[in-house]
Amino acid sequence: MKKILSIDGGGIRGLIPGQVLVALEKKLQIKTGNSDARIADYFDFFAGTSTGGILTCLFLCPDPLVPGKPKFSAQEAVDLYKDYGDDIFSLSFWIRLLNKQPIFNSKYSAKALETTLKNYFGDVRLSELLKPCLVTAYDIQERKTHFFTQHDYQKKGEGGDFYVRDVCRATSAAPTYFQTALVKSISGISYPLIDGGIYANNPSLCAYSEVRNSKGDPSAKNMFIVSLGTGGENKSYNYHSARNWGALGWIKPSIDIMMSGAAETTNYHLLKMFSANGNEDNYRRIQPSHLRNADPEMDNVSPYNIQALIELGIKTAEDYSDELDKIVERIWQDKDAVEFD
Repeated sequence: MKKILSIDGGGIRGLIPGQVLVALEKKLQIKTGNSDARIADYFDFFAGTSTGGILTCLFLCPDPLVPGKPKFSAQEAVDLYKDYGDDIFSLSFWIRLLNKQPIFNSKYSAKALETTLKNYFGDVRLSELLKPCLVTAYDIQERKTHFFTQHDYQKKGEGGDFYVRDVCRATSAAPTYFQTALVKSISGISYPLIDGGIYANNPSLCAYSEVRNSKGDPSAKNMFIVSLGTGGENKSYNYHSARNWGALGWIKPSIDIMMSGAAETTNYHLLKMFSANGNEDNYRRIQPSHLRNADPEMDNVSPYNIQALIELGIKTAEDYSDELDKIVERIWQDKDAVEFD
């Protein structure tokens, strides 16, 4: 059984799956009697988009002091959002003064995000992450998907290897929010990349396909996927307001609808694929159906909204507590990592 963890995109709403994973890690520690048990120890493959890609890299970042072990606990990974969210999504003085949405430039400078990623990951490379993984982005020059894959390093060499900080910068380069990322492979090739959420905000299906073509040719009955969302309550748009929108009016709604629609479509396909042969228990999707007091905007980092998202993540973990117990049992029973090729 190949155990897969997939995490959606959603900006600061990454606090929701982050808190669910804090709860899952605690349950694993109780089950194993090991206070040092980590999420990375119990899954064989990871996938993430945007904020989910950052979380994926945090969970798999190696500890330089303890070879083979992750540097960050689930709680330490979530702390990035609590401690630096306000810096990452910080409006310039002039935008705040004029109280206007920028039209000709990205809404936020990427400097704070890049500094935070540099502080967390340093010069760690994609090939050095602890487990096989896939992080999504999109190449606007070549007009094709770009998958950062840790396990392809042996095939692609330095052409397929990147600094992890650049992987995270690329996957989180949401159009209109941050500048397009121009990142270089270790071999020196430049790639202009944007957020993979425009086509795979829920990267579970990408993970399925990647693992499906790995060693042993595993099918749905040989996979166990845990897919974590960032909230199911999407902003609605009133017909009378939207019917006469032009190009500018549709920019932000289009991005929102593409990302949420892509995530819903992925969930639909996987539900059908896993249920086709009676393997529906091998695919578990967890996300709150309502955002309660939290704002659906992916960049609302007000203290009130941060706290609302943390509480929602904790409540989601409580609501899915029995489900998390079953997940712990499944991944603990098959705790020996499967070779991935």
